[in-house]
Amino acid sequence: QKEDIEVTLLPAGHCPGSVMFLFEGGNGTVLYTGDFRLAKGEAARMELLHSGTRVKDIQSVYLDTTFCDPKFYHIPSREECLNGILELVRSWTSLSRYHVVWLNCKAAYGYEYLFINLSEELGIKVHVNKLDMFRNMPDILHHVTTDRRTQIHACRHPRDDDCFRGNRLPCGMTCQNGTPLHIISIKPSTMWFGERIK
Repeated sequence: QKEDIEVTLLPAGHCPGSVMFLFEGGNGTVLYTGDFRLAKGEAARMELLHSGTRVKDIQSVYLDTTFCDPKFYHIPSREECLNGILELVRSWTSLSRYHVVWLNCKAAYGYEYLFINLSEELGIKVHVNKLDMFRNMPDILHHVTTDRRTQIHACRHPRDDDCFRGNRLPCGMTCQNGTPLHIISIKPSTMWFGERIK
């Protein structure tokens, strides 16, 4: 049996290019989210989820359920997380130019919001191994650098944790102008919120 369906791609807010799929056909409408991270009220502003002034009638929603578990009773908003990280990074990097932060990012993409906001707020570019992966994202190119002398690093190494143990960044930096670096590590991860009681 043949059926025509309309497929609409909606922004998922997870990482650059991530989408949710809205399937519409004679047998109803289905939304498949995949990994998504939408701010409160963001779905209400998606015109393609609406028909006129009403939200489309969706019969089935297939949710990504990574955090559909009672132990994740509270996941802070993206803004709350950013403000916490900003406060920590600002207080550390203001101590001296030898106080450096390593963002221990496990995935290649998905941290662009963090990099852009840290760079804009603090006026410090984020060190990454290569710029190639950001070439098609011009908004972020002004906020990342391959210059290792910056105070914020998101560089990666195949064995990040081993590499970090010796007060050494994954890119190999241990000092600047002969002065040892003071490094703190921040691991941006939602998984953390499932491991806490309070």
